[in-house]
Amino acid sequence: MVILGIDPGTAITGYGLLEVKDHKITHLAHGVLLTDKNLPTPNRMLSLYTQLNDLLSQWHPDVLVTEKLFFANNVNTALAVGGSIGVVLLAAAQRAIPWIEYRPAEVKMAVVGYGRAEKKQIQYMITKLLALPNPPTPDDAADALAIALCHAHSAPLRKVQNLS
Repeated sequence: MVILGIDPGTAITGYGLLEVKDHKITHLAHGVLLTDKNLPTPNRMLSLYTQLNDLLSQWHPDVLVTEKLFFANNVNTALAVGGSIGVVLLAAAQRAIPWIEYRPAEVKMAVVGYGRAEKKQIQYMITKLLALPNPPTPDDAADALAIALCHAHSAPLRKVQNLS
């Protein structure tokens, strides 16, 4: 199973790709999709969509996972990220790729074992669990890998519970 973790954003969308085969988790790739901040929002969404489709064509993921969005204070940020997640979900739906989302505390618990872990703790554990030579950067890519790793650890249990 190839898992694509996405950390959506308007300027920077992080991605992390993992493969789970015979209970072994292998890091495939991680990085970011960037949009030009000088472009109007519709053009930025088109750029994100195009880049994401290139990524989907290259890796053919079996599942796409994101974090559940929670914005208590900044409505503008919530709307912008909501637009990005809409683009991500459209691209996935066009290819019939299932989408699963996890709460931030679930991601932290799956990666670090503590639901209130700090970013540095998460990056450290991702580096160790995936045997990476260096912590993944930037933060958006690290977050996307953490989300993918959460699903790699949670998928067998979800399957048993029939929650896929």
